[in-house]
Amino acid sequence: MKRKRLAIIGIRGFPGVQGGVESHCQQLIPGFSDDYICTVYRRKPYLTALSQTTYPNIRFIDLPSTRIKGFEAVWHTMLCCMHLLFHRVDVVNIHNIGPGMFTPLLRLMGFKVVLTYHSANYEHNKWGTMSKLLLRLSEKLSLGCANRIIFVSPLQRAKYSDKVLKKSQAIPNGINRTTPDHGTEFLESHGITPGDYLLAVGRLTPEKGFDTLIRAANRTKAVKQLVIAGSSDHDPDYINRLKALDSGGKTVFTGYTTGRDLSQLYFHAGLYVLSSRNEGFPMVLLEAMSYRLPVVCSDIPAAHIIPLKPEYYAKPGDDTSLAMTIEKAIADGCEKTDYPLEPYDWKRITADTENLYNRLI
Repeated sequence: MKRKRLAIIGIRGFPGVQGGVESHCQQLIPGFSDDYICTVYRRKPYLTALSQTTYPNIRFIDLPSTRIKGFEAVWHTMLCCMHLLFHRVDVVNIHNIGPGMFTPLLRLMGFKVVLTYHSANYEHNKWGTMSKLLLRLSEKLSLGCANRIIFVSPLQRAKYSDKVLKKSQAIPNGINRTTPDHGTEFLESHGITPGDYLLAVGRLTPEKGFDTLIRAANRTKAVKQLVIAGSSDHDPDYINRLKALDSGGKTVFTGYTTGRDLSQLYFHAGLYVLSSRNEGFPMVLLEAMSYRLPVVCSDIPAAHIIPLKPEYYAKPGDDTSLAMTIEKAIADGCEKTDYPLEPYDWKRITADTENLYNRLI
């Protein structure tokens, strides 16, 4: 049987590339059946030594890009479209609405297009007025012109018209079964005390609310140490601004952390905090839950994918509210919890995604 050809565009790449969308693709795409051969387009500036990993059914095409915020996705996606003009596939899957502005062009080129909608990027504070207007236009074009749409969040999907609902499906992000790493060598290398710290994981960008979290940690004696695992892609000075907020000397920045090192951070944490002002579908929250960690979250829709007790939600962007919520969780004992993670199994998610491709083809 002839194998089906799939192209993935709109991401920075994987493996070894930081980002929720990148993590999504790294877990999803290698799980497709042998019926598919996948071409994944990557951005050269973001590739690392880990990016040399190979997969049986995946071909990587690494194209030039920039790190200029607001331009890199447009430039790289345009190059992907030019390459696809001479390398035909059965389905193009565009990830997120920014690159989705090229959906009409791909349709004119004769491709069947699937849009995976991860988040409403125009809600992120890092974008200026013109960028937000362009993202809203991109959303309109991509939702209107895509053959099929995958929403990782059913809450986001519910906002749109019947026309969008008829050609869309909610398929969430997933979580792998965890193998906890009981070691402490990574913690020791950063001066982190096992079991006695708050943990937060993610890219260092304003919408993640790490500034609010650091201020909240400063406000309460209940927090002895805060660990933030992540790095900044576009603004190298942002981490310095965050460090300047750490008046209590409680915060440890570990940089982009993955593999065994990240597993050690999750396993030995006392409490996980999601301080985001905006999220599409927070995979890091599922990761924390897979380690049975007690969690505290900003009260945003995406943080309700698995509901917590009402007292464990804080007002977004409010360090006083977050400090009080953290104090409440610590006072309650921060006990390990078994969460209902069955709907977020990657095998089920991969099968649902592949079935959507099959119906389109």
